[in-house]
Amino acid sequence: MRLRPAPYDTLIDEETWSFIDRSLAFYPEDATRLDHAGQRRAYDDLCKVFDAGRPSGVSVCDFTVPGPFASIRVREYMPAGGNPAALVMYLHGGGFILGGLDSHDSICAEICDGTGYAVVAVDYRLAPEHLHPAQFEDAMAAFHHLTGAYNIPIILSGDSAGGNLAAAVSSATRGEAVVPAGQVLIYPALGADVIKGTYVSHANAPMLTTADILYYDKLRSGDASPQNDPSFTPLAATTFADLPPTIVITAECDPLSGDGPDYCARLTDAGGKAICFDEKGLVHGYLRARHSVARARESFARMISSIKELGAGEWPY
Repeated sequence: MRLRPAPYDTLIDEETWSFIDRSLAFYPEDATRLDHAGQRRAYDDLCKVFDAGRPSGVSVCDFTVPGPFASIRVREYMPAGGNPAALVMYLHGGGFILGGLDSHDSICAEICDGTGYAVVAVDYRLAPEHLHPAQFEDAMAAFHHLTGAYNIPIILSGDSAGGNLAAAVSSATRGEAVVPAGQVLIYPALGADVIKGTYVSHANAPMLTTADILYYDKLRSGDASPQNDPSFTPLAATTFADLPPTIVITAECDPLSGDGPDYCARLTDAGGKAICFDEKGLVHGYLRARHSVARARESFARMISSIKELGAGEWPY
């Protein structure tokens, strides 16, 4: 069991600490000392342990879609009975250097089962082999393909790095013939100032630190993070008008928790619909705890209902 420093000793409950301890057992004390290949091995092992399997009735098909560099692997999840009323394009987390179709497989399958919508997970290129804007370009290419292939509303969703990419796609597609019907962003990395706010108050949070975030940004950008580029930092956009209805779900004990309220405030100030839920006592990566931690289970149910409402063209809040 690792040290439980204040204020996390009181903010985080015992079952969440059990999840944290089990997760961190896959990593050394300073995981950023691993090279990206070592981090991938540890992350893949972690994801396998927490994989919950697919609900019965969900059918799965892997295929590729055209990309700007090469074909992009995607995985389609179809609910029992088919004929979904909407589709969720899901972009996985992992700091832009980790993860893929398998790391979030059961999460996507459960979103499909819970909403009754089709889900398409996107296996975008990873850094550092492929620097920014490779991840954004793949996400855009996947969205454009899906709008042509499926004649149903598309909800963008993703966790952490995937939330960043979903928000970047929503921003970049404004004014196009087909735009996202909504977005549900899960503890997203949106690019607030790392020298203030929750990047300071939660700089050493369990599961993700501010130093980790800076490390991932450096790998993604090749050392020089671009300035004023909303495809890298969605909060750098000059306008937040005409964005789709947005629901952001953050974890209280996470340096990124301040990004969500900031982003939603800018959307509502610009006349849009946006709301942020800060899940108390939860940590970055808690999607993997949805079957073992009551707070995470309740939050995942909120995600499912939010996606379902947006896919039906309704604003639930």
